[in-house]
Amino acid sequence: MIPALRRSYNDQFSLKKYEAMLDWIGRQHNHRAVFRIAETPVFIPNDIIEKAKEACDHVIDVILDPGFKNRTEGALVADKFVPNESAHTTFLQMDFGICEDGRGGYEPQMIELQGFPSLYCYQDLAARAYRKFFPIPEDFTHLFNGLTTESYIELLREIIVGDCPVEQVILLEVEPLKQVTQIDFWATRDLLGIPVVCITDLKVSGRSVYYEKKGRKIPVRRIYNRVIFDELWQRTDLTREFFFPDDLDVEFVGHPNWFFRISKYTLPFLNSPYVPKTWFLDELPSIPDNLSDYVLKPLFSFAGQGVIINPTRRDVESVASPEQFILQKKVRYAPVIETPNEPAKFEFRMMFLWKDNEPRPTLVNNLIRLSKADMVGVRYNVNKDWVGGSVGFASL
Repeated sequence: MIPALRRSYNDQFSLKKYEAMLDWIGRQHNHRAVFRIAETPVFIPNDIIEKAKEACDHVIDVILDPGFKNRTEGALVADKFVPNESAHTTFLQMDFGICEDGRGGYEPQMIELQGFPSLYCYQDLAARAYRKFFPIPEDFTHLFNGLTTESYIELLREIIVGDCPVEQVILLEVEPLKQVTQIDFWATRDLLGIPVVCITDLKVSGRSVYYEKKGRKIPVRRIYNRVIFDELWQRTDLTREFFFPDDLDVEFVGHPNWFFRISKYTLPFLNSPYVPKTWFLDELPSIPDNLSDYVLKPLFSFAGQGVIINPTRRDVESVASPEQFILQKKVRYAPVIETPNEPAKFEFRMMFLWKDNEPRPTLVNNLIRLSKADMVGVRYNVNKDWVGGSVGFASL
């Protein structure tokens, strides 16, 4: 988005450098990423950063409102409520599409938000990879609030590990070896020293939780939860002893209830020029005539499943459980990233960490997803190049 930097990057790009970068990333944690890594980072102008920060501040104000928990009780699935909920979320992500503002410029428009961890360790690795192989200005950074890679990793260690022995802190997933984002698991393991454990390998004895390692029973005190619940609920084939609603003697780093509270469920509560108008479907005053300007989304879905980007009146009227859906004004991404062929659009994720007893979360990192299709995601960008996961750099 910064023309001089874009031209310089594109002029110096080569497929050989790109493939060398992918090889280097794969060697760092002995794993070649399954998802597509884009050929380019994004150079983000400060005005876009500031507008996104303004939108994020508004969302945080809503979350901090004393009535927020009452307003979001409906987001909690009755038989999935987990006891001992934390005072606030530990992780906060806000996704924005970059759109034309109608005045000849660009602005962020919120797509989704989540109280759940993202690729915190991998994103720093990706940024270092782009910097190693391509021309990234020294005064541009992917991190915020004065963080360096070293201080950023230490902050993650403080929040995730705390004062626990590392083997008693686990990253929990469903079949981690089959997850598309597993490169982040191994980066987390190597940088923080914590093991990656499948939910089927957790054992329960009374209120205690443990896993076995070389014949030893290792107690679990803290769980860095990476389980996506939509996926877990679909996996009725799994044999396990550990269930989230149980009142067990473990501390969640990223309490599961916030996964539901801070989600698409929060969007109808927001009023900002950077948040498209959104309704719970059961509270929609009337079906708009211009449905082509809206997106129909299930409140809880995995990897965009169930989203209808061009809904019809019949789609809206046939929803069996309208309280489980939202209708959101469509965000039209602007094709702002010049590539060797067609321009790319991008989605920009602001990544926060929220320490215990801190009044507000801290913006720490970002994630970019480039697309040349109507929607962002691998299945929509088959046979496309200069698309996929990336990172943003800005002069802060």
